[in-house]
Amino acid sequence: MIKSKLEPFNLAPEQNLIMMLLWEKDGLSQNQLVEKLDKDKTNIARMASSLEKKGFIKRSSCPNDRRSVKLFLTECGKKLGKEILPITEEFNEIVCEGISEEELLQLERLLNKMKENVQTSF
Repeated sequence: MIKSKLEPFNLAPEQNLIMMLLWEKDGLSQNQLVEKLDKDKTNIARMASSLEKKGFIKRSSCPNDRRSVKLFLTECGKKLGKEILPITEEFNEIVCEGISEEELLQLERLLNKMKENVQTSF
């Protein structure tokens, strides 16, 4: 459902995760995105490159650490947020319908436990 809703905006669901974080806090580094999304550096770099080609973000090297790259929204990327955020809010309302806040917190705790189990097993 979300893929079809994002398609007219030339945005893949995984790319949308990066954009969501940047709409929340512009200027995150690629390393911060790696940590927050639990993705490998190569995937984040590839998605950032694609988003930059689409004109949604601009990558900038940090002056004090050349290895670190920060991502900033362009005007086009900021405008996109005004269109995408209502779509993601609607999606969240649909998938969470009939689920209490307490149940959502429990689900988050359980998923985190499962993630930890996988990380400690490999």
